[in-house]
Amino acid sequence: MAEFSNPNQQGGQDGQTLMTTLIVVVAIVLGYQFYQSKTTPPPVTPQPIAQQAPSQPMPAASPSSAAQPAVTSAKSAAAAKSATPAVPTVQAAAEQTTIVENDLYRITFSNRGANVTSWVLKQFKDVDDHPLDLVHADSSKRFGYPLSLYTADASTAAGLNQALFVPSATGRLTAPATLTFHYTYGDLQATKTFRFDNTYVLHADIEVTRNGQPVQALLSWPSAFGDEDNATAFGHDQLDSSSNGHDQHLAVKKLTNGSMENGPFDWAGISDLYFASIFVPDSPDSATLATLVNSMDVAKGASGGRGAGNGERAKPDDKGHVDTVGIQLMGAALGDTSGHSHLRVFVGPKAINVLKSIHAANPKVSLEPLLEFGFWGVVGKYLFLSLQAIHTHITANWSGSWGWAIVILTVFINVLILPFRVKTMHSALQMQRIQPQMDAIKEKYKKYKVTDPKRSEMNAEIMQLQKDNGVNMFGGCIPTLITMPLLFAFFTMIPKVVELRQTHWYWLPDLQAADPYHILPILMVLSQFLVQFYTPSPGVDPAQQKMMAFMMPAFSGYITWLYPSGLALYWSVGNLIGIAQQAVMNRTSLGREMREMAAKRARRKATTIQGRK
Repeated sequence: MAEFSNPNQQGGQDGQTLMTTLIVVVAIVLGYQFYQSKTTPPPVTPQPIAQQAPSQPMPAASPSSAAQPAVTSAKSAAAAKSATPAVPTVQAAAEQTTIVENDLYRITFSNRGANVTSWVLKQFKDVDDHPLDLVHADSSKRFGYPLSLYTADASTAAGLNQALFVPSATGRLTAPATLTFHYTYGDLQATKTFRFDNTYVLHADIEVTRNGQPVQALLSWPSAFGDEDNATAFGHDQLDSSSNGHDQHLAVKKLTNGSMENGPFDWAGISDLYFASIFVPDSPDSATLATLVNSMDVAKGASGGRGAGNGERAKPDDKGHVDTVGIQLMGAALGDTSGHSHLRVFVGPKAINVLKSIHAANPKVSLEPLLEFGFWGVVGKYLFLSLQAIHTHITANWSGSWGWAIVILTVFINVLILPFRVKTMHSALQMQRIQPQMDAIKEKYKKYKVTDPKRSEMNAEIMQLQKDNGVNMFGGCIPTLITMPLLFAFFTMIPKVVELRQTHWYWLPDLQAADPYHILPILMVLSQFLVQFYTPSPGVDPAQQKMMAFMMPAFSGYITWLYPSGLALYWSVGNLIGIAQQAVMNRTSLGREMREMAAKRARRKATTIQGRK
């Protein structure tokens, strides 16, 4: 009979053997895992060389994308587990687009980088009469699309801006709406959320983390606008910002690429002559602004005689060649120092009513300072507000033309100035009545040199004579002191208001461009000559009067030949009204007396000259 061993008696020896075996197996497994971790490279987020869209989509979600033969052993399973990222990958399989629109815009997002590839403003046209797309195609392909991310680490930004985010919706959305993009790869996570309403403003929530730690990623508009395609148009770009209610506007030559500045910033961004992309942080004190400067060759300038900055496409020569010049393009990015950015983004026209309605976190600060009217800014602003009121309440109801609004405003201004013109004639007549006495005083002191102290006595006598007769030597300057600032303000205002962009009036295709048929400049020369002819100047030397009769028409003709036809319309209509007013005043007793005195003075001067001969 066979002998069976009692397991309870041999348990100590078998238990030691089993324990030894387990330790050996565990050691083998752990050693194999350690060996695999040393020989298998860790997963790396794809890094493109540039921010151009690649022809092929990014790799699939799994870092171990190559096909592997099926294994069933515990060792292979453990090795595969060690190569899997700790956070599940969130990445789209292919590029997709989402369109968001309201009555003002149509924005096309690509999930590649969650960037904007088209930003159409429905109420504005480009030079080809198509809806205006504010995304500049050439510069965006080279330097990045709007609402892309900017980080201190260029490789991180490049990877994120080429990554295939997963959008919360595709196809077409109508505002109000919310669109969210998610991306996770390895230890890098990014989320972009945009909320849209019925205005030009959208709200952005941007967050990027690596290993759970925040990465400071700024939202950017890298460069240029779609209404610019020549060097003349690009010449009006500027970096705009407001800090504690004080605005600043800097040209590209004053900027350095990649420079970063911490807040506070009420708002900051870039603009050209008519449009702007402005970031408005929810927390101004913790905002960070980065300036972006890049170089690109563009067409030298517009053709066809249009004004500067109107975005007209430069025409090629007979051989199809367009002359180019290298220029610097401006861009900007803004975010929060915490790495989690909450901000609003305004992309739209620099229309005064629109800008006044958009406020920063401080409700007393708006975007209105984006619109500058130059040296005569105060006059230009209220001149335009008057023009806008006339257009809104009068001409828009029966013609819709801004040209007629300019005509009506010109008539209104000249009616207001009429009392001062009458007063000027009175002053000129009073001056002429005492002219013989003034000539006698000058004759008495003519033997003294100009540097002689006696000359001061002559001036004192003349001033006392004018005071005794109630003559104001500056009385004749009042109309000029009124009309010249208005003219200069019109000159600086007309080319800068987006409301007048591409507006026409009869034969004028664009009130911000020169008259293509030069009708107004010719009318300007004739009317300016008639103004000089009809306006009596009894106290002015005849030779000087003749010189002014030719110089003023030549000067006004030159200005209106080259500059916006809206200015020429205002100036010409003002001259015609002035001629009509002067012709009527010349028929009054005041006007007849002035002409008679001027004729006597001319005869007396001629007799004096003849006697000297």
